[in-house]
Amino acid sequence: MNSSLIQLLVLAGIAVFLILRLRSVLGTREGFEKPPLPEEAPERSSRRDFEVIEGGPDRDITDHVPEDSPIAAELAAMKRIEPEFSVNDFVQGARGAYEMIVMAFERGTIEEVRPFLADEVYEAFAEVIRQREEQGLTVEAEFIGVREVTIVDARFDKDTNEADITVRLVGELTSVVRNSDGEVVEGSPTAVKRQKDTWVFSRVMGSPDPNWRLVATDA
Repeated sequence: MNSSLIQLLVLAGIAVFLILRLRSVLGTREGFEKPPLPEEAPERSSRRDFEVIEGGPDRDITDHVPEDSPIAAELAAMKRIEPEFSVNDFVQGARGAYEMIVMAFERGTIEEVRPFLADEVYEAFAEVIRQREEQGLTVEAEFIGVREVTIVDARFDKDTNEADITVRLVGELTSVVRNSDGEVVEGSPTAVKRQKDTWVFSRVMGSPDPNWRLVATDA
């Protein structure tokens, strides 16, 4: 065997050794690595974001009265004097005041709600309660809930900033009137009575006193 052949065999052996080494190194990889995919753009919402358009309708008002009605204009005038005034909060407050005042009248504890009543309204309620007591009558009542609170009128005096809001209220309660012997003379302890009232609440807008007062009733 000549030297040329020996050198060729040596080189071939070295090549085989390098190939095996290279395969052993490549074998430690996870395979073909794909290039990172570009991040997908966030899916566009099928609904456009709500845009508040300056000068558009005030939903706090139009949720309760028609947009182009005289009532809406009066409520907007109130807001110009007192921007933090909320019609929705007023409606919820009227709901709570209705239950509080009705139950105070039924139970004969009208003094408890005196700050929320105009003098004329307080005296009218107090007079009915005095007449009941003189006749020896007592009332047992339970308030069930308010089914309706609807703004039916609004007036704003730009000279005095006095606001009047008229609401129609429909409440449900049980009420029974007993005489001094405990006998039922009116109503029923179990029958639910639906009571409809129209009340007028008044307040000076921009004043530090946040309370609205009941100034008129029309059952």
